[in-house]
Amino acid sequence: MSGLSAILEARERVQETSRHTPLEYSHTYSSLTGADVHLKLENFQRTGSFKVRGATNRIATLSAAEKEAGVVTASAGNHAQGVALAATRIGVDSTIVMPENAPISKVKATRSYGAEVVLSGVDYSEAAERAHEIERAEKRTYVHAFDDEYVIAGQGTIGLEILDDLPEVDTVVVPIGGGGLIGGVATAIKESRPETRVIGVEAEGASSVATSLEKGEVVPIEAVDTMADGIATRSVGERNFALIEEYVDEVVTVPDPEIAMAVVYLLERSKTLVEGAGAVPLAALLFERFAFEEGERIVPILSGGNIDLNMLTTVIMRGLVETGRYLKVRTVLKDRPGALEDLLGIISSHRANIYAIQHDRTSRDIGMSDTEVELDLETRGHDHVDELIAAMEDHGYAVEVLV
Repeated sequence: MSGLSAILEARERVQETSRHTPLEYSHTYSSLTGADVHLKLENFQRTGSFKVRGATNRIATLSAAEKEAGVVTASAGNHAQGVALAATRIGVDSTIVMPENAPISKVKATRSYGAEVVLSGVDYSEAAERAHEIERAEKRTYVHAFDDEYVIAGQGTIGLEILDDLPEVDTVVVPIGGGGLIGGVATAIKESRPETRVIGVEAEGASSVATSLEKGEVVPIEAVDTMADGIATRSVGERNFALIEEYVDEVVTVPDPEIAMAVVYLLERSKTLVEGAGAVPLAALLFERFAFEEGERIVPILSGGNIDLNMLTTVIMRGLVETGRYLKVRTVLKDRPGALEDLLGIISSHRANIYAIQHDRTSRDIGMSDTEVELDLETRGHDHVDELIAAMEDHGYAVEVLV
């Protein structure tokens, strides 16, 4: 059984473990874009991500012998937690291989759900190699993170929920990593309401689908480089690529700075925490990476909220820089009393707030009678940044923008 019927069956299997997550109208993003924007909040899902849906559906279909032998998988974090929870709930032993640089928050959460965690490899692909070694050695069932018909069907239950809550949805925007989410959602949407568009979004640093669509076949990329670790995969799954070709209307990419800004917007304007992968659909909408009409009913799927706190700090800072609300500059002053005060007077008169000052007389790049100053400043937007830099330069300061 495949297609919509498989997704309908999956809904029955996963309903006790997963939640029907909210679909909330956003006045903020509707006003910013002119569209009628509703956010699908999968970051409110159990384990903080949609992945528990597919994992639950797959594990529910195991035979008695497979349950006895246990399961193994590889994951950057969200699938790991989904498998751990789903397996533990029915008494199945689970081993999860995660990349060595996986966010510590996701590693701890996976262990808390009852799995044994093995750290191996620099990314998902290398972790998967180790997981398959364990699969062969211990005769476990491998629960693929995305290229599995039951996993795909489980993820597709999100599409059913969107149609239940907003039957006349015009466009659904879905993040793409390995493709399990968009494969399932696109199937549910297109086989139920063909006129609804499905837009897939990748991070620029992990654009395996965009590359594969150009070639007409699955083409792995050599490496991934994106803050959106939840979709940082080198290759889309074969099953999912076929579904993307059949059902997805368009695939676009977004760069990390735009993803960071979407995370910050959601925190500040919506009081909602998402990880990089979860912010990708909103970033594509806010920065118009695909065309849409005024009043179009658009649903970005915020796929998860499991962001590492260290990464969150970096993302917030990047978002502030990109929106012109944080500025770090370097300049050179004469090493004499009052020189710093003169500079600070200019900054104060233009109403910039000072986070930090570093004053260095010993730099080899300046004259013996000079001193180097670095300033971390709170600013109020790009126009304010330009105004402040122009004022400093008008007073004879050579300004180097560091951030």
